[in-house]
Amino acid sequence: MLTTEELERYKRHTILPLIGREGQEKLKKASVLVVGTGGLGSPILMYLAASGIGKIGIVDFDVVDSSNLQRQIIHKTGNIDMPKVDSAREMLLYINPFVKINTYNEALTSDNALSIIENYDIVCDGTDNFQTRYLVNDACVIAGKTNVFGSIRQFEGQVSIFGTTDGPCYRCLFPEPPEPGTVPSCAEAGVMGVLPGVIGTIQATEVIKLICNIGEALIGRLLQYDALSMKFDNIRFAKDEDCPCCGNKPSITELMDYDAFCGTTFNASSSINENISARELKALINSAKPPLIIDVRETEELREGFIDGSLHIAMNDIPQQVNKIPKNKPVVIYCHSGIRSRHVIQYLKQHDYNNLTNLTGGIEAWDMER
Repeated sequence: MLTTEELERYKRHTILPLIGREGQEKLKKASVLVVGTGGLGSPILMYLAASGIGKIGIVDFDVVDSSNLQRQIIHKTGNIDMPKVDSAREMLLYINPFVKINTYNEALTSDNALSIIENYDIVCDGTDNFQTRYLVNDACVIAGKTNVFGSIRQFEGQVSIFGTTDGPCYRCLFPEPPEPGTVPSCAEAGVMGVLPGVIGTIQATEVIKLICNIGEALIGRLLQYDALSMKFDNIRFAKDEDCPCCGNKPSITELMDYDAFCGTTFNASSSINENISARELKALINSAKPPLIIDVRETEELREGFIDGSLHIAMNDIPQQVNKIPKNKPVVIYCHSGIRSRHVIQYLKQHDYNNLTNLTGGIEAWDMER
């Protein structure tokens, strides 16, 4: 039941014919898990809290950085270096003290995803990497939860709904992840600051529609938004009856190693065009045979930090300084987020280098692993 204070707060909802008091009570009884408190998570969380969702869960293991503030509007300058889940919780309770907030200051993994997700009605995916997107999708299908998906890059965004009883899942639309390093992250490609506000708000809208059972949800539709042309397009797609996750005879009945599935796991026996995580590299550095580490960022980027003992050769200088790179020992190459280093490896492979490994996530991932 809604209290007197809540009835006053949500008055503009309760006078809507399609929501009314009954719909607002549904929102109060509902629970939503938001994975990621970045650009997408910010507007999702803020609008869901303002709308009166009864219980909101927040999953994130990162801390607030000054570079986040251009688009992650849930965080404040004074909260730099604070865990994002704590920063977000502070803002949500400021917006609406009647909402219950649960925080999970940890990465969503195959080990904890199901135990976290099972406590919520709907999951909002606000992540920016393919490993977590496939993880969220599979966990939602296995747990029988609806997944409201969003993604952004530069000036474009996408929204859809996956994992409903009769609807498709993320794998129906994207059966396989892209090759590692072929899709730049926001850190590498950039993102227009207001873009996640548009996409995240649409995700929050879909959540409210699903809870109140109103309108036409984005099930079987991929909504694409182009900020430069100010156009929205709908791509319709169907449930794949042969989908390994949600099809008639699913082969994915438990969560897997998503780093391996997306090609981001280091294989010590074959380092050609393979990837290594920051954690694995730290262990390798302390082993009996540490690799040579090469930083291919620009000189001015070194002020952001670097891996001790690494050799600096800017990407554009690689052809002139290729003689500094040995072929008879393991070499790990890194940049800001793993994109340029991938291109360097592709170039060197054409010159008979078969001993190269890419640091997944670059210096960003390395700093997070401290």
